[in-house]
Amino acid sequence: MKLERLISIIYKLLNHEVLSASALADEYGVSQRTIYRDIDVLCAAGFPIVSYLGQSGGYSIMDGYKMDKSLLGSYDVNALITVLQGLSTVFEDERAQGTIERLQTISSENCTPTLSVDFESRRADPDALRQLRTGIAAKQIVNFDYVNADSQRTNRQIEPIRLEFKHANWYVYGFCLTRTDYREFRLSRMLNVQLTSDSFPPRDPTSNSRASHAGIDMSQVQDVVVRVHPHALSEALDHFQQADKQFHNDGSLTIRIPVFQPLEAKWLCSILLSFGSGAEVLEPIELRTVVQSQLREALKLYQ
Repeated sequence: MKLERLISIIYKLLNHEVLSASALADEYGVSQRTIYRDIDVLCAAGFPIVSYLGQSGGYSIMDGYKMDKSLLGSYDVNALITVLQGLSTVFEDERAQGTIERLQTISSENCTPTLSVDFESRRADPDALRQLRTGIAAKQIVNFDYVNADSQRTNRQIEPIRLEFKHANWYVYGFCLTRTDYREFRLSRMLNVQLTSDSFPPRDPTSNSRASHAGIDMSQVQDVVVRVHPHALSEALDHFQQADKQFHNDGSLTIRIPVFQPLEAKWLCSILLSFGSGAEVLEPIELRTVVQSQLREALKLYQ
């Protein structure tokens, strides 16, 4: 613990002009006398630490002393700092913040950021994210209620393995004790997330058939063709940016999207309905019938 504190103090002094003994003591939860001893140890080890007296006094590293920058290029360092800053904001991770401070000592000075990463999501509870991450690190079972794609609510217990951020959403992958199989859960559908006191031993994911995501049966993939009116272009591009696109002279757009079992794809129908009068399904004809049925059901609520 003392060694980790000494290393951390070095990086803090490298990143700040002057730090007082009281500020360092508060940071590490030790007495000022302990900080004085730590500074003596660092000075004896050859680090050029300068002390300043007075109300604004403290300790700093001698001007001109820099860490070796040959290990990583400035692009690598600044990119790592950007990603870690995004993660530390979401998880309030002190370890990540410590790594950022160490990287900042070898980053390029006066470098204007060219990358910004925001891992926060309105569709995920930050407290749930932190509990899941704790469960992954400590190998503790997590209990929660889950609402699946059919809007059915069930209680689940999982052995969390990893968090995943994809498609602008957070997911957790783990072994579901309720289903005795590996599952992926979307955090926006998880309710009452609680970290239990029960621990679990590591599992071998490759021993389970579901862990090796089976390939999609391409015979059940069908092209969905949608005509998008000019006033709905931005929404369509937000959802289907990678679809085949054909723009027309009147400002409209035709998109073609390969979808697995499109008549059963509730996510697709929800997106199409969100466009209102801004989009029309052209193919398959059966999907038009599904959308019409959903619209009739919605209209009944307002009659």
